[in-house]
Amino acid sequence: MKRIAVLFFVALNGAVAVAADWPQFLGPSRNGVAAPSEPALPDSFQTEPKVIWTQSVGEGHSGPVVAEGHVVLAHRQGSEVLIQAWSPEGNDLWKTRIPTSYRDGFGMDNGPRAVPTVSNGRVFYQGADGTIAAFDLMSGKVLWMVDTATSQKSPQGFFGRACAPLVTDGKVIVTTGGTSAVTAFDEQSGEVVWSSGEDEASYASPVMLSDSVMLAWLRNRLTTLRVSDGKVLATEDWRPEIDASVSAATPIRTDAGWFISAEYDLGCSLWEVSAEGTMKRLWQEDGLLNAHYATPVHKAGYVYGFDGRQERGMTLRCLSLQDKKLKWESPEVPGGTILLIGDKLLVLTEGGELWIVKASPEKFDQLASVQILRSGHRSHAAYSDGVYYARDGQTLVAVRVVGR
Repeated sequence: MKRIAVLFFVALNGAVAVAADWPQFLGPSRNGVAAPSEPALPDSFQTEPKVIWTQSVGEGHSGPVVAEGHVVLAHRQGSEVLIQAWSPEGNDLWKTRIPTSYRDGFGMDNGPRAVPTVSNGRVFYQGADGTIAAFDLMSGKVLWMVDTATSQKSPQGFFGRACAPLVTDGKVIVTTGGTSAVTAFDEQSGEVVWSSGEDEASYASPVMLSDSVMLAWLRNRLTTLRVSDGKVLATEDWRPEIDASVSAATPIRTDAGWFISAEYDLGCSLWEVSAEGTMKRLWQEDGLLNAHYATPVHKAGYVYGFDGRQERGMTLRCLSLQDKKLKWESPEVPGGTILLIGDKLLVLTEGGELWIVKASPEKFDQLASVQILRSGHRSHAAYSDGVYYARDGQTLVAVRVVGR
């Protein structure tokens, strides 16, 4: 009877599907943290987390999203990018193909890099070739498509375009570079609403500071912009000194300020950034937690993230923001990505292992380690209703971590 009452209350409030959704890069709040409504992970596991279904997929480092009963992934097969949807049970729902001729200049993976965004019944996608497109979530129908390599003169950069679209205020906002640093497209039509800023695009995705102001870590500087018209509110030079560098970790809000991290001798820093867009650097340290590509997560004054260059090996670290002290680090691995579920970390290493680690400064406390994928991949995962969705270059897996 309690269960029936709870379901009835939730249904009345229209929150059944939304509470467990992971509709964009880094989750509901774009910070790698699961919604509070997600079931807590146990302190110990009588049975290991297990793969409940798999799907064959093509190239790409674009991770999955979960929204309104759809698991959506962009991946590449031959000369086409597939935007594909499955049910949470692994059943095929739809598949839409769009052509691409992108070739990576460094001989890396040729698939899409950016995680799609689902908002208002639509899927918004940016391809490595500069294509921005909108699809109907229920059918996969193409609603509009823009070639920013042509219209915005968006350059390929080191590894193609990789901005996860930020959807807000009826706009689809991406860092394009080229004609301008940041471009906002009308959510309904794909028409350019505004184009703003003078900088190249980086590999970090933009985030919201408030309802009306956003923060973009671009190639050369941090920039805050007004969402309504794209007005640049403030800029601060902030990038590694060497030209052959990539800043890819997205800034995250902490209880002490905005935490920003990169490799290539830049290190991590803490910034005071107001809701109005003003910025002030509080401190910067190299060698504490240098994030090569994976965005760290924050909990109760501590930041958890991977430190080090992928080709040299990385360690998962816990950093205290109060005194800038390292509390612990894991054994060395090639690299990985990280999500926060309650008081646990879900970590996917580049070796294809899923770790469950306590988000505590006391010690590196690994509760589980399960091989779920092949090695050599670095896409970000999604988490919804106790299931972890992740991929490598050949397979998408759904792993039941908690629950049924």
